Amino acid sequence: MPLSIAGPAISVSLNFQLDLPARLLDPDFRRVPLYRFDVIVVGSGAAGASAALAAAREGVEVALVAKAGLSDSNTRWAQGGIAAVFGEDDSFENHVADTLSVGCGMCEEDTVRAVVERGPEAVRDLLERGAEFDRKAGGELDLSLEGGHSHARVLHAGGDSTGQEMQRALTVAVECEPRVTCFKDTFVVDLITDPDGAVAGVLCLDPSGIRVGFAARETILATGGAGQIYRETTNPVIATGDGVALAVRAGAKLRDLEFFQFHPTCLYIAGAARVLISEIVRGAGGVLVDRHRKRFMKDFHPDAELAPRDVVSRAVAQRMAETGDTNVYLDLSHVDGDPHSLFPGISRTCRYFGIDIARDPIPVRPGLHYMVGGVETDLGGATSLPGLWAVGECASSGLHGANRMGSNSLLEGLVLGADAGRAAARSGASERRIRSDPGSSRPADSGGLHVNVADVTYSLKSLMWRQMGVVRTADRLLEAFPKLDLWTRAVEELAPPSLQTFELLNMLTVARLSVCGALVREESRGTHFRKDFPEPDEDWRAHTQVVPEIDGARLVGVQVSKQQLRQVASDAARAEVSHGA
Repeated sequence: MPLSIAGPAISVSLNFQLDLPARLLDPDFRRVPLYRFDVIVVGSGAAGASAALAAAREGVEVALVAKAGLSDSNTRWAQGGIAAVFGEDDSFENHVADTLSVGCGMCEEDTVRAVVERGPEAVRDLLERGAEFDRKAGGELDLSLEGGHSHARVLHAGGDSTGQEMQRALTVAVECEPRVTCFKDTFVVDLITDPDGAVAGVLCLDPSGIRVGFAARETILATGGAGQIYRETTNPVIATGDGVALAVRAGAKLRDLEFFQFHPTCLYIAGAARVLISEIVRGAGGVLVDRHRKRFMKDFHPDAELAPRDVVSRAVAQRMAETGDTNVYLDLSHVDGDPHSLFPGISRTCRYFGIDIARDPIPVRPGLHYMVGGVETDLGGATSLPGLWAVGECASSGLHGANRMGSNSLLEGLVLGADAGRAAARSGASERRIRSDPGSSRPADSGGLHVNVADVTYSLKSLMWRQMGVVRTADRLLEAFPKLDLWTRAVEELAPPSLQTFELLNMLTVARLSVCGALVREESRGTHFRKDFPEPDEDWRAHTQVVPEIDGARLVGVQVSKQQLRQVASDAARAEVSHGA
Protein backbone atom coordinates (compact mmCIF):
# COMPACT_ATOMS: atom_id res chain seq x y z
CA MET A 1 0.00 0.00 0.00
CA PRO A 2 2.14 2.96 -1.21
CA LEU A 3 1.83 6.20 0.69
CA SER A 4 3.09 9.74 0.54
CA ILE A 5 3.59 12.31 3.28
CA ALA A 6 2.66 15.95 2.88
CA GLY A 7 3.51 18.78 5.26
CA PRO A 8 5.45 18.94 8.54
CA ALA A 9 4.77 16.42 11.29
CA ILE A 10 2.64 18.81 13.32
CA SER A 11 0.09 18.96 10.48
CA VAL A 12 0.72 15.51 9.06
CA SER A 13 -1.34 14.34 6.11
CA LEU A 14 -0.70 10.94 4.56
CA ASN A 15 -2.17 9.75 1.28
CA PHE A 16 -2.67 5.99 0.97
CA GLN A 17 -3.30 4.44 -2.42
CA LEU A 18 -6.05 1.82 -2.45
CA ASP A 19 -7.83 -0.24 -5.06
CA LEU A 20 -11.21 -1.24 -3.69
CA PRO A 21 -14.60 -1.55 -5.38
CA ALA A 22 -16.89 1.36 -4.58
CA ARG A 23 -19.84 -1.00 -5.11
CA LEU A 24 -19.87 -4.75 -4.61
CA LEU A 25 -22.94 -5.41 -6.76
CA ASP A 26 -24.29 -3.94 -10.00
CA PRO A 27 -27.76 -2.60 -9.19
CA ASP A 28 -30.07 -2.70 -12.14
CA PHE A 29 -33.33 -1.31 -10.77
CA ARG A 30 -35.25 -2.43 -13.82
CA ARG A 31 -34.87 -5.95 -12.42
CA VAL A 32 -34.35 -5.40 -8.67
CA PRO A 33 -37.47 -5.02 -6.48
CA LEU A 34 -37.43 -1.64 -4.75
CA TYR A 35 -39.28 -0.90 -1.48
CA ARG A 36 -39.83 2.73 -0.51
CA PHE A 37 -39.82 4.10 3.04
CA ASP A 38 -39.18 7.46 4.67
CA VAL A 39 -36.28 6.24 6.82
CA ILE A 40 -34.14 3.10 6.66
CA VAL A 41 -32.31 1.87 9.76
CA VAL A 42 -29.59 -0.75 9.26
CA GLY A 43 -29.07 -2.70 12.48
CA SER A 44 -31.36 -3.72 15.33
CA GLY A 45 -29.25 -3.26 18.47
CA ALA A 46 -29.67 -0.51 21.07
CA ALA A 47 -28.75 2.28 18.62
CA GLY A 48 -30.71 0.95 15.65
CA ALA A 49 -33.85 0.04 17.57
CA SER A 50 -33.81 3.41 19.38
CA ALA A 51 -33.42 5.23 16.06
CA ALA A 52 -36.27 3.30 14.45
CA LEU A 53 -38.63 3.87 17.39
CA ALA A 54 -37.81 7.59 17.58
CA ALA A 55 -38.34 8.05 13.84
CA ALA A 56 -41.65 6.19 14.01
CA ARG A 57 -42.80 8.48 16.81
CA GLU A 58 -42.40 11.35 14.36
CA GLY A 59 -45.04 9.75 12.13
CA VAL A 60 -42.85 8.42 9.31
CA GLU A 61 -42.60 4.93 7.84
CA VAL A 62 -39.43 3.10 8.87
CA ALA A 63 -37.70 -0.01 7.50
CA LEU A 64 -35.52 -1.79 10.09
CA VAL A 65 -33.06 -4.04 8.25
CA ALA A 66 -31.10 -6.65 10.23
CA LYS A 67 -28.46 -8.99 8.78
CA ALA A 68 -29.54 -11.75 11.20
CA GLY A 69 -32.42 -11.99 13.67
CA LEU A 70 -33.66 -8.82 15.35
CA SER A 71 -32.13 -9.96 18.64
CA ASP A 72 -28.77 -10.91 17.12
CA SER A 73 -26.76 -7.77 17.83
CA ASN A 74 -23.69 -6.60 19.73
CA THR A 75 -26.07 -5.18 22.33
CA ARG A 76 -27.32 -8.65 23.20
CA TRP A 77 -23.78 -9.71 24.16
CA ALA A 78 -23.16 -6.77 26.50
CA GLN A 79 -22.75 -8.09 30.03
CA GLY A 80 -21.60 -5.24 32.24
CA GLY A 81 -24.39 -2.69 32.19
CA ILE A 82 -25.46 0.79 31.29
CA ALA A 83 -24.06 3.86 33.04
CA ALA A 84 -26.40 6.63 34.18
CA VAL A 85 -26.54 9.05 37.10
CA PHE A 86 -29.08 7.82 39.65
CA GLY A 87 -27.06 7.74 42.90
CA GLU A 88 -27.68 10.45 45.49
CA ASP A 89 -23.95 11.13 45.87
CA ASP A 90 -23.37 11.17 42.10
CA SER A 91 -23.78 14.00 39.59
CA PHE A 92 -23.67 14.74 35.89
CA GLU A 93 -20.39 16.57 36.43
CA ASN A 94 -18.86 13.45 37.97
CA HIS A 95 -19.95 11.28 35.04
CA VAL A 96 -18.70 13.85 32.52
CA ALA A 97 -15.34 14.20 34.28
CA ASP A 98 -14.86 10.42 34.44
CA THR A 99 -15.65 10.03 30.75
CA LEU A 100 -13.27 12.83 29.74
CA SER A 101 -10.49 11.39 31.88
CA VAL A 102 -10.79 7.87 30.48
CA GLY A 103 -11.00 9.34 26.95
CA CYS A 104 -7.44 10.66 27.34
CA GLY A 105 -8.17 14.22 26.22
CA MET A 106 -9.87 13.13 23.00
CA CYS A 107 -13.57 13.30 23.90
CA GLU A 108 -15.86 15.90 22.36
CA GLU A 109 -17.14 17.51 25.55
CA ASP A 110 -20.41 18.69 24.00
CA THR A 111 -21.23 15.10 23.03
CA VAL A 112 -20.27 13.79 26.46
CA ARG A 113 -22.53 16.28 28.24
CA ALA A 114 -25.46 15.63 25.94
CA VAL A 115 -25.30 11.87 26.47
CA VAL A 116 -24.66 12.00 30.21
CA GLU A 117 -27.33 14.58 31.02
CA ARG A 118 -30.00 12.68 29.10
CA GLY A 119 -28.94 9.29 30.37
CA PRO A 120 -31.49 8.93 33.18
CA GLU A 121 -34.31 9.91 30.81
CA ALA A 122 -33.21 7.25 28.31
CA VAL A 123 -33.09 4.61 31.05
CA ARG A 124 -36.57 5.56 32.30
CA ASP A 125 -37.88 5.28 28.74
CA LEU A 126 -36.38 1.80 28.55
CA LEU A 127 -38.01 0.88 31.87
CA GLU A 128 -41.36 2.03 30.49
CA ARG A 129 -40.82 -0.36 27.58
CA GLY A 130 -40.61 -3.22 30.04
CA ALA A 131 -36.88 -3.63 30.68
CA GLU A 132 -36.15 -5.01 34.14
CA PHE A 133 -32.95 -4.01 35.89
CA ASP A 134 -31.62 -5.47 39.13
CA ARG A 135 -32.92 -3.76 42.25
CA LYS A 136 -32.09 -3.77 45.94
CA ALA A 137 -34.40 -5.15 48.61
CA GLY A 138 -36.11 -1.76 48.98
CA GLY A 139 -36.89 -1.58 45.27
CA GLU A 140 -34.34 1.06 44.26
CA LEU A 141 -32.04 0.38 41.32
CA ASP A 142 -28.90 -1.57 42.23
CA LEU A 143 -25.93 0.50 41.04
CA SER A 144 -22.47 -1.06 40.57
CA LEU A 145 -18.98 0.37 40.27
CA GLU A 146 -16.80 -0.27 37.22
CA GLY A 147 -13.32 0.73 36.18
CA GLY A 148 -12.95 4.43 35.35
CA HIS A 149 -16.13 5.38 37.25
CA SER A 150 -15.69 7.41 40.43
CA HIS A 151 -19.18 6.51 41.65
CA ALA A 152 -21.50 3.51 41.48
CA ARG A 153 -23.70 4.29 38.47
CA VAL A 154 -23.83 1.11 36.41
CA LEU A 155 -27.25 -0.53 36.12
CA HIS A 156 -27.36 -4.22 35.28
CA ALA A 157 -29.88 -6.95 34.66
CA GLY A 158 -29.59 -10.55 35.80
CA GLY A 159 -26.15 -9.73 37.15
CA ASP A 160 -24.32 -10.12 33.84
CA SER A 161 -27.16 -10.21 31.28
CA THR A 162 -27.82 -6.51 30.81
CA GLY A 163 -27.52 -6.44 27.04
CA GLN A 164 -29.75 -9.44 26.67
CA GLU A 165 -32.52 -7.80 28.71
CA MET A 166 -32.19 -4.47 26.89
CA GLN A 167 -32.32 -6.20 23.52
CA ARG A 168 -35.39 -8.17 24.57
CA ALA A 169 -37.29 -5.02 25.53
CA LEU A 170 -36.25 -3.11 22.42
CA THR A 171 -37.04 -6.00 20.08
CA VAL A 172 -40.54 -6.30 21.52
CA ALA A 173 -40.98 -2.54 21.09
CA VAL A 174 -40.00 -2.44 17.40
CA GLU A 175 -42.08 -5.51 16.61
CA CYS A 176 -45.11 -3.82 18.19
CA GLU A 177 -44.58 -0.45 16.49
CA PRO A 178 -46.93 -0.27 13.45
CA ARG A 179 -44.79 2.29 11.61
CA VAL A 180 -41.69 0.06 11.76
CA THR A 181 -41.44 -2.78 9.24
CA CYS A 182 -38.73 -5.29 10.15
CA PHE A 183 -36.68 -7.20 7.58
CA LYS A 184 -34.68 -10.00 9.22
CA ASP A 185 -31.81 -11.97 7.70
CA THR A 186 -31.34 -9.22 5.12
CA PHE A 187 -27.75 -8.23 4.38
CA VAL A 188 -26.96 -4.72 3.17
CA VAL A 189 -24.29 -4.95 0.46
CA ASP A 190 -24.09 -1.37 -0.81
CA LEU A 191 -25.44 2.10 -0.21
CA ILE A 192 -27.47 3.51 -3.10
CA THR A 193 -26.77 7.11 -4.11
CA ASP A 194 -28.57 9.70 -6.18
CA PRO A 195 -26.93 11.59 -9.09
CA ASP A 196 -25.58 14.21 -6.64
CA GLY A 197 -23.91 11.61 -4.42
CA ALA A 198 -26.48 11.75 -1.59
CA VAL A 199 -27.44 8.42 -0.05
CA ALA A 200 -30.84 7.31 -1.32
CA GLY A 201 -31.16 3.83 0.19
CA VAL A 202 -29.53 0.41 0.35
CA LEU A 203 -29.04 -2.62 -1.88
CA CYS A 204 -29.46 -5.93 -0.04
CA LEU A 205 -29.47 -9.68 -0.29
CA ASP A 206 -32.73 -11.01 1.11
CA PRO A 207 -32.94 -14.28 3.12
CA SER A 208 -32.97 -16.24 -0.14
CA GLY A 209 -29.92 -14.43 -1.52
CA ILE A 210 -32.01 -12.40 -3.99
CA ARG A 211 -31.10 -8.77 -4.61
CA VAL A 212 -33.59 -6.25 -3.25
CA GLY A 213 -33.42 -2.47 -2.85
CA PHE A 214 -34.79 -0.12 -0.19
CA ALA A 215 -35.17 3.54 -1.12
CA ALA A 216 -35.62 6.31 1.47
CA ARG A 217 -35.06 9.98 2.11
CA GLU A 218 -32.69 9.15 4.98
CA THR A 219 -30.58 6.09 5.87
CA ILE A 220 -29.21 5.39 9.36
CA LEU A 221 -26.30 2.99 9.88
CA ALA A 222 -26.36 1.20 13.25
CA THR A 223 -24.40 -1.89 12.29
CA GLY A 224 -22.20 -2.34 15.36
CA GLY A 225 -18.50 -3.06 15.44
CA ALA A 226 -15.78 -4.98 13.62
CA GLY A 227 -14.49 -7.39 16.25
CA GLN A 228 -14.34 -10.27 13.79
CA ILE A 229 -11.27 -8.78 12.12
CA TYR A 230 -9.33 -10.02 15.19
CA ARG A 231 -8.53 -13.60 16.15
CA GLU A 232 -9.33 -12.95 19.82
CA THR A 233 -12.62 -11.09 20.25
CA THR A 234 -15.69 -10.95 22.44
CA ASN A 235 -17.84 -9.85 19.49
CA PRO A 236 -20.46 -12.05 17.82
CA VAL A 237 -19.91 -13.41 14.32
CA ILE A 238 -22.04 -10.65 12.78
CA ALA A 239 -19.53 -7.92 13.83
CA THR A 240 -17.73 -7.58 10.49
CA GLY A 241 -17.43 -3.79 10.16
CA ASP A 242 -20.21 -3.55 7.56
CA GLY A 243 -21.33 0.01 8.36
CA VAL A 244 -17.85 1.55 8.17
CA ALA A 245 -17.09 -0.25 4.90
CA LEU A 246 -20.46 0.73 3.39
CA ALA A 247 -19.91 4.36 4.32
CA VAL A 248 -16.35 4.74 3.03
CA ARG A 249 -17.17 3.03 -0.28
CA ALA A 250 -19.95 5.60 -0.76
CA GLY A 251 -17.53 8.46 0.01
CA ALA A 252 -18.23 9.23 3.69
CA LYS A 253 -15.49 10.47 6.00
CA LEU A 254 -14.24 8.22 8.81
CA ARG A 255 -12.41 9.00 12.02
CA ASP A 256 -10.06 7.45 14.61
CA LEU A 257 -10.04 3.90 13.23
CA GLU A 258 -6.80 3.13 15.09
CA PHE A 259 -8.67 3.12 18.40
CA PHE A 260 -9.81 -0.43 19.10
CA GLN A 261 -10.51 -1.29 22.72
CA PHE A 262 -9.29 -4.62 24.03
CA HIS A 263 -11.12 -6.16 26.97
CA PRO A 264 -8.54 -7.51 29.42
CA THR A 265 -10.49 -10.50 30.71
CA CYS A 266 -11.80 -12.94 28.10
CA LEU A 267 -12.22 -16.60 28.96
CA TYR A 268 -9.29 -18.44 27.37
CA ILE A 269 -9.85 -22.16 26.97
CA ALA A 270 -8.94 -24.15 23.88
CA GLY A 271 -12.07 -24.76 21.84
CA ALA A 272 -14.19 -22.23 23.71
CA ALA A 273 -15.51 -18.97 22.34
CA ARG A 274 -13.72 -15.96 23.80
CA VAL A 275 -16.48 -15.18 26.27
CA LEU A 276 -16.15 -11.84 28.01
CA ILE A 277 -15.71 -12.00 31.78
CA SER A 278 -17.46 -8.77 32.67
CA GLU A 279 -15.77 -5.86 34.42
CA ILE A 280 -18.42 -6.06 37.11
CA VAL A 281 -16.55 -9.14 38.35
CA ARG A 282 -13.47 -7.04 39.07
CA GLY A 283 -15.70 -4.31 40.48
CA ALA A 284 -17.05 -6.87 42.95
CA GLY A 285 -13.58 -7.86 44.14
CA GLY A 286 -12.14 -10.22 41.52
CA VAL A 287 -8.36 -9.90 41.20
CA LEU A 288 -5.89 -10.78 38.45
CA VAL A 289 -3.06 -13.18 39.27
CA ASP A 290 -0.36 -14.94 37.26
CA ARG A 291 0.35 -18.66 37.28
CA HIS A 292 2.27 -18.25 40.54
CA ARG A 293 -0.92 -16.77 42.06
CA LYS A 294 0.83 -13.41 42.38
CA ARG A 295 -1.46 -10.39 42.07
CA PHE A 296 0.18 -7.95 39.65
CA MET A 297 -2.14 -5.05 38.76
CA LYS A 298 -1.03 -2.95 41.75
CA ASP A 299 2.38 -2.79 40.07
CA PHE A 300 0.88 -1.10 37.00
CA HIS A 301 -1.74 1.36 38.22
CA PRO A 302 -2.97 2.73 41.58
CA ASP A 303 -6.52 1.60 40.75
CA ALA A 304 -5.24 -1.96 40.19
CA GLU A 305 -7.97 -4.11 38.58
CA LEU A 306 -10.26 -1.08 38.23
CA ALA A 307 -7.80 0.86 36.05
CA PRO A 308 -8.98 1.78 32.54
CA ARG A 309 -9.31 -1.22 30.24
CA ASP A 310 -6.37 -0.29 28.01
CA VAL A 311 -4.06 -0.20 31.04
CA VAL A 312 -5.28 -3.56 32.31
CA SER A 313 -5.02 -5.13 28.84
CA ARG A 314 -1.40 -4.04 28.42
CA ALA A 315 -0.54 -5.17 31.94
CA VAL A 316 -2.03 -8.60 31.25
CA ALA A 317 -0.14 -8.84 27.95
CA GLN A 318 3.10 -7.84 29.65
CA ARG A 319 2.70 -10.35 32.47
CA MET A 320 1.93 -13.09 29.92
CA ALA A 321 5.16 -12.21 28.10
CA GLU A 322 7.16 -12.13 31.35
CA THR A 323 5.90 -15.55 32.49
CA GLY A 324 5.80 -17.13 29.03
CA ASP A 325 2.15 -18.07 29.50
CA THR A 326 -0.80 -17.84 27.12
CA ASN A 327 -3.03 -16.35 29.82
CA VAL A 328 -3.35 -15.06 33.38
CA TYR A 329 -6.12 -15.82 35.87
CA LEU A 330 -9.08 -14.02 37.41
CA ASP A 331 -9.50 -15.03 41.06
CA LEU A 332 -13.01 -14.61 42.52
CA SER A 333 -12.34 -16.27 45.88
CA HIS A 334 -12.46 -12.94 47.71
CA VAL A 335 -15.66 -11.60 46.09
CA ASP A 336 -18.19 -10.44 48.67
CA GLY A 337 -21.04 -12.90 48.14
CA ASP A 338 -21.64 -16.05 46.15
CA PRO A 339 -20.09 -15.65 42.67
CA HIS A 340 -22.55 -18.18 41.23
CA SER A 341 -25.50 -16.02 42.29
CA LEU A 342 -23.84 -12.72 41.40
CA PHE A 343 -22.70 -13.79 37.92
CA PRO A 344 -24.95 -16.63 36.76
CA GLY A 345 -24.09 -16.35 33.07
CA ILE A 346 -20.34 -16.46 33.68
CA SER A 347 -20.82 -19.28 36.21
CA ARG A 348 -22.82 -21.32 33.71
CA THR A 349 -20.23 -20.89 30.94
CA CYS A 350 -17.26 -21.72 33.16
CA ARG A 351 -19.01 -24.71 34.74
CA TYR A 352 -19.38 -26.23 31.27
CA PHE A 353 -15.58 -26.25 31.03
CA GLY A 354 -15.09 -27.65 34.52
CA ILE A 355 -14.36 -24.37 36.30
CA ASP A 356 -16.03 -23.55 39.62
CA ILE A 357 -15.70 -19.76 39.73
CA ALA A 358 -16.06 -19.68 43.52
CA ARG A 359 -13.00 -21.92 43.87
CA ASP A 360 -11.02 -22.08 40.61
CA PRO A 361 -9.17 -19.14 39.05
CA ILE A 362 -10.58 -18.37 35.58
CA PRO A 363 -8.02 -18.40 32.72
CA VAL A 364 -8.27 -15.07 30.87
CA ARG A 365 -6.43 -12.96 28.30
CA PRO A 366 -7.23 -9.78 26.33
CA GLY A 367 -9.61 -9.82 23.37
CA LEU A 368 -10.84 -7.17 20.96
CA HIS A 369 -14.00 -5.74 22.47
CA TYR A 370 -15.05 -2.40 20.98
CA MET A 371 -14.42 -0.28 17.90
CA VAL A 372 -14.01 3.26 19.24
CA GLY A 373 -13.59 5.01 15.87
CA GLY A 374 -15.98 4.81 12.95
CA VAL A 375 -18.03 6.93 10.56
CA GLU A 376 -17.53 10.60 11.43
CA THR A 377 -20.73 12.24 12.65
CA ASP A 378 -21.87 15.47 14.22
CA LEU A 379 -23.68 15.53 17.54
CA GLY A 380 -26.97 14.60 15.85
CA GLY A 381 -25.56 11.60 13.99
CA ALA A 382 -25.31 13.20 10.53
CA THR A 383 -22.34 12.08 8.42
CA SER A 384 -20.45 13.96 5.69
CA LEU A 385 -22.84 12.52 3.06
CA PRO A 386 -26.35 13.97 2.67
CA GLY A 387 -28.97 11.37 3.49
CA LEU A 388 -26.64 9.24 5.64
CA TRP A 389 -26.53 8.99 9.43
CA ALA A 390 -24.54 6.74 11.76
CA VAL A 391 -25.05 5.82 15.41
CA GLY A 392 -23.67 3.41 17.98
CA GLU A 393 -20.44 1.48 17.61
CA CYS A 394 -20.08 2.06 13.86
CA ALA A 395 -20.06 5.84 14.44
CA SER A 396 -17.43 8.22 15.77
CA SER A 397 -19.62 10.57 17.79
CA GLY A 398 -16.91 11.99 20.04
CA LEU A 399 -18.25 10.39 23.22
CA HIS A 400 -15.46 7.90 23.85
CA GLY A 401 -12.34 9.79 22.81
CA ALA A 402 -9.33 7.49 22.72
CA ASN A 403 -10.71 4.93 25.17
CA ARG A 404 -14.33 4.04 25.86
CA MET A 405 -15.36 4.03 29.51
CA GLY A 406 -17.18 0.83 30.44
CA SER A 407 -21.00 0.89 30.17
CA ASN A 408 -21.11 4.19 28.28
CA SER A 409 -21.74 2.49 24.93
CA LEU A 410 -25.24 1.19 25.66
CA LEU A 411 -26.10 4.67 26.93
CA GLU A 412 -24.77 6.19 23.71
CA GLY A 413 -26.90 3.82 21.65
CA LEU A 414 -30.09 4.81 23.46
CA VAL A 415 -29.50 8.58 23.55
CA LEU A 416 -27.81 9.29 20.21
CA GLY A 417 -29.78 6.57 18.44
CA ALA A 418 -33.03 8.30 19.36
CA ASP A 419 -31.55 11.68 18.37
CA ALA A 420 -30.59 10.42 14.92
CA GLY A 421 -33.99 8.83 14.41
CA ARG A 422 -35.81 12.05 15.25
CA ALA A 423 -33.47 14.20 13.17
CA ALA A 424 -33.72 11.91 10.14
CA ALA A 425 -37.51 11.85 10.35
CA ARG A 426 -37.61 15.66 10.56
CA SER A 427 -34.97 16.31 7.90
CA GLY A 428 -37.46 17.61 5.34
CA ALA A 429 -35.48 16.10 2.48
CA SER A 430 -37.44 15.37 -0.67
CA GLU A 431 -37.59 11.91 -2.22
CA ARG A 432 -34.18 11.08 -3.65
CA ARG A 433 -33.76 9.83 -7.20
CA ILE A 434 -32.03 6.46 -7.55
CA ARG A 435 -29.21 5.95 -9.98
CA SER A 436 -27.76 2.65 -11.19
CA ASP A 437 -24.03 2.60 -10.52
CA PRO A 438 -21.49 0.31 -12.11
CA GLY A 439 -20.27 -2.13 -9.49
CA SER A 440 -17.09 -4.08 -9.01
CA SER A 441 -14.86 -4.80 -11.99
CA ARG A 442 -14.86 -8.51 -11.11
CA PRO A 443 -13.54 -10.46 -14.12
CA ALA A 444 -15.98 -12.77 -15.85
CA ASP A 445 -13.38 -15.56 -16.08
CA SER A 446 -10.98 -16.25 -13.20
CA GLY A 447 -8.88 -18.57 -15.32
CA GLY A 448 -9.65 -21.52 -13.10
CA LEU A 449 -8.19 -19.86 -10.00
CA HIS A 450 -10.05 -19.97 -6.71
CA VAL A 451 -9.63 -18.45 -3.25
CA ASN A 452 -10.56 -20.04 0.07
CA VAL A 453 -12.68 -17.41 1.83
CA ALA A 454 -12.53 -19.19 5.21
CA ASP A 455 -8.73 -19.45 5.03
CA VAL A 456 -8.29 -15.78 4.13
CA THR A 457 -10.65 -14.80 6.95
CA TYR A 458 -8.58 -16.72 9.51
CA SER A 459 -5.34 -15.30 8.08
CA LEU A 460 -6.72 -11.76 8.36
CA LYS A 461 -7.77 -12.29 11.96
CA SER A 462 -4.36 -13.69 12.88
CA LEU A 463 -2.51 -10.88 11.10
CA MET A 464 -4.52 -8.20 12.89
CA TRP A 465 -3.84 -9.85 16.26
CA ARG A 466 -0.08 -9.89 15.57
CA GLN A 467 0.43 -6.61 13.69
CA MET A 468 -2.38 -4.43 15.06
CA GLY A 469 -2.90 -5.84 18.54
CA VAL A 470 -2.46 -4.47 22.05
CA VAL A 471 1.11 -3.27 21.26
CA ARG A 472 2.05 -1.86 17.82
CA THR A 473 5.16 -0.70 15.94
CA ALA A 474 5.69 0.95 12.57
CA ASP A 475 7.57 -2.08 11.23
CA ARG A 476 4.71 -4.44 12.01
CA LEU A 477 2.10 -2.07 10.64
CA LEU A 478 3.97 -1.65 7.37
CA GLU A 479 4.39 -5.42 7.05
CA ALA A 480 0.60 -5.79 7.10
CA PHE A 481 -0.09 -3.74 3.95
CA PRO A 482 1.16 -6.11 1.20
CA LYS A 483 -0.81 -9.05 2.61
CA LEU A 484 -3.98 -6.99 3.02
CA ASP A 485 -3.59 -5.74 -0.56
CA LEU A 486 -3.11 -9.25 -1.93
CA TRP A 487 -6.01 -10.76 0.01
CA THR A 488 -8.36 -7.96 -1.01
CA ARG A 489 -7.54 -8.34 -4.69
CA ALA A 490 -7.82 -12.13 -4.54
CA VAL A 491 -11.16 -12.12 -2.73
CA GLU A 492 -12.67 -9.48 -5.00
CA GLU A 493 -11.56 -11.18 -8.21
CA LEU A 494 -11.72 -14.88 -7.36
CA ALA A 495 -14.26 -15.49 -4.58
CA PRO A 496 -17.89 -16.21 -5.44
CA PRO A 497 -20.30 -13.27 -4.88
CA SER A 498 -21.79 -14.44 -1.58
CA LEU A 499 -22.62 -12.99 1.82
CA GLN A 500 -19.39 -14.46 3.25
CA THR A 501 -17.36 -12.87 0.47
CA PHE A 502 -18.95 -9.47 1.01
CA GLU A 503 -18.42 -9.69 4.77
CA LEU A 504 -14.75 -10.53 4.23
CA LEU A 505 -14.31 -7.58 1.85
CA ASN A 506 -15.84 -5.34 4.53
CA MET A 507 -13.46 -6.77 7.13
CA LEU A 508 -10.45 -6.27 4.87
CA THR A 509 -11.51 -2.67 4.19
CA VAL A 510 -11.81 -1.81 7.88
CA ALA A 511 -8.56 -3.61 8.68
CA ARG A 512 -6.61 -1.73 5.99
CA LEU A 513 -7.94 1.65 7.08
CA SER A 514 -7.33 0.98 10.77
CA VAL A 515 -3.70 0.13 10.01
CA CYS A 516 -3.46 3.43 8.11
CA GLY A 517 -4.70 5.33 11.16
CA ALA A 518 -2.35 3.47 13.51
CA LEU A 519 0.63 4.25 11.29
CA VAL A 520 -0.23 7.95 11.11
CA ARG A 521 -0.72 8.40 14.88
CA GLU A 522 2.88 8.46 16.10
CA GLU A 523 2.14 8.50 19.81
CA SER A 524 0.50 6.32 22.46
CA ARG A 525 -2.91 7.40 23.69
CA GLY A 526 -5.80 5.45 25.15
CA THR A 527 -6.34 2.16 23.36
CA HIS A 528 -3.58 2.91 20.81
CA PHE A 529 -0.11 1.96 22.05
CA ARG A 530 2.95 2.36 19.83
CA LYS A 531 6.03 0.73 21.33
CA ASP A 532 8.17 2.97 19.11
CA PHE A 533 6.27 6.07 20.38
CA PRO A 534 5.37 5.04 23.95
CA GLU A 535 4.33 8.47 25.26
CA PRO A 536 1.42 10.76 24.41
CA ASP A 537 2.17 13.79 22.22
CA GLU A 538 0.18 16.96 22.91
CA ASP A 539 0.36 17.84 19.19
CA TRP A 540 -1.58 14.63 18.54
CA ARG A 541 -4.52 15.43 20.80
CA ALA A 542 -6.58 15.41 17.63
CA HIS A 543 -8.63 13.02 15.52
CA THR A 544 -7.31 11.11 12.54
CA GLN A 545 -9.76 11.84 9.75
CA VAL A 546 -10.03 9.49 6.76
CA VAL A 547 -11.23 11.15 3.55
CA PRO A 548 -11.93 8.70 0.69
CA GLU A 549 -11.17 9.35 -2.99
CA ILE A 550 -13.65 7.74 -5.38
CA ASP A 551 -12.86 7.39 -9.08
CA GLY A 552 -15.79 5.92 -10.96
CA ALA A 553 -16.43 2.43 -9.65
CA ARG A 554 -13.30 2.28 -7.50
CA LEU A 555 -12.16 3.59 -4.11
CA VAL A 556 -8.63 4.52 -5.18
CA GLY A 557 -7.23 6.12 -2.07
CA VAL A 558 -7.71 7.82 1.27
CA GLN A 559 -6.13 10.84 2.89
CA VAL A 560 -5.50 10.46 6.61
CA SER A 561 -4.88 13.74 8.41
CA LYS A 562 -5.28 15.51 11.74
CA GLN A 563 -8.61 17.05 12.63
CA GLN A 564 -8.99 19.28 15.67
CA LEU A 565 -11.54 18.43 18.34
CA ARG A 566 -14.79 20.37 18.31
CA GLN A 567 -14.39 21.30 21.94
CA VAL A 568 -11.30 20.80 24.06
CA ALA A 569 -11.80 19.20 27.46
CA SER A 570 -10.88 21.33 30.48
CA ASP A 571 -7.38 21.08 31.94
CA ALA A 572 -8.72 19.51 35.10
CA ALA A 573 -10.67 16.86 33.23
CA ARG A 574 -7.69 15.85 31.10
CA ALA A 575 -5.09 15.83 33.85
CA GLU A 576 -4.31 12.23 32.85
CA VAL A 577 -4.07 12.31 29.07
CA SER A 578 -1.49 9.55 28.77
CA HIS A 579 -2.21 5.89 28.14
CA GLY A 580 -3.14 5.37 31.75
CA ALA A 581 -0.13 6.88 33.53
